[in-house]
Order: sequence, then structure tokens, then C-alpha cells
Amino acid sequence: MSRAVLIDYGSGNLRSAEKALLRAAAERPDAPEVLTTSDPDLVAKADRLVLPGVGAFAACMGAIEAIDGLKQAIEEAVTQRGRPFLGVCVGMQLMAERGLEFGETPGFGWIAGDVRRIEPGDSRLKVPHMGWNALENVADHPVFAGLEGRDVYFTHSFALYPKDAGDAAAWTTHGERFAAAVAKDNMAGAQFHPEKSQGVGLKLLGDFLQWRP
Repeated sequence: MSRAVLIDYGSGNLRSAEKALLRAAAERPDAPEVLTTSDPDLVAKADRLVLPGVGAFAACMGAIEAIDGLKQAIEEAVTQRGRPFLGVCVGMQLMAERGLEFGETPGFGWIAGDVRRIEPGDSRLKVPHMGWNALENVADHPVFAGLEGRDVYFTHSFALYPKDAGDAAAWTTHGERFAAAVAKDNMAGAQFHPEKSQGVGLKLLGDFLQWRP
């Protein structure tokens, strides 16, 4: 049986992400087994990977690097073995070249672009950006199919701004427009939280679990 690994590096939203993944898998008869682990060997051998994340970019990357061999295992599975990958919130941001929160921190470098603070340009629009926003200009992509115009839940102060707009799989607007999702090759990311987005989020997770890039 194939296995989807939820990567445990101490992220604050791990348990809610785990529950949502297990529920999504239970609704898909041919879905893979879901395993939560920080074991680099299991991560490297995973058939698909989910990287959650909340908090600061630098802290999340530092937590991954603090587990011996974990970053290398993620890169082996994703870039060498081509396994499907889904990054969620800061997990998506870590796909970028660098984060500009509390200085400059290198990311995985899979998506060209920076993670920087969102700037709504309107004092009535608060940062952090918290709440429901509609997805716009959703790409024709198996993980994000059917999500055009659907509301999903965001909670963040920073966003990934891709250098190539074609790497954005969906957009949203909070004063300014920014990427709500990205997709490239075997990799996908959601700035919003599928585990907090009710039926829309469960659909996305289920579609990811069946995605064959």
C-alpha cells in the first residue's frame, strides 16, 4: 500500500492537519495510508508528502534543519524521486527561494520568488490576514480543480510572491493580490489552511492524495 507522510517537525497545526488528512483519506477508497513522522528514512521513502507550517519562516526552516537528515530526506523524495508534495501555509512558503521575515532565510528554492509581508495598502484591512477569502484565477490543476470562487480560510502575515506568475495556481485579494496557491511539476502549495476550510479543504486534500503528476 502506498503511503502519504505528514512531516512532523513540531509545527503548531500538525494535529489538525493530521485529522483532516485522515478524514480525506477515509473518504477516498483508493487513498494511501497516512503516516505522521519525523523519521528521515520514512520521509525519504514516502510516496507523497505533506509539509504543514505555522509561525515564522525562519523558525520553521530552523526546526526542519534541527532534525538530523530531515531536510535532505524531503529534498530526496521531492526533487530526486519526484514524489507528489503539498506545502500548507508556511509549508508552502518554504518552497520559495528565501523568506524575508526577521532577516533573510533560504528556503528550498523550488519556486523562484520571495516570501514577504503582505501590504494591503488600506488601514481598514488588518495584518495578520485572518478569515475567509475567495480563490481567484484558479489554474487547471488536479489538486485545485473546482475551487474557482470558493472561500477558504487564511491566517498569515507573509505570502510567497513568485517571480513567474505561471507558478501561481490560485490568487486571492486582501488589499493587494497575492498567490493563494502554487504548483510546479510534482509540487503544490496552499497558503490557506485546507484543514480549516471545511468541505473545500477536504476536497483539496483528497485530490492531492490521488494526484499522479
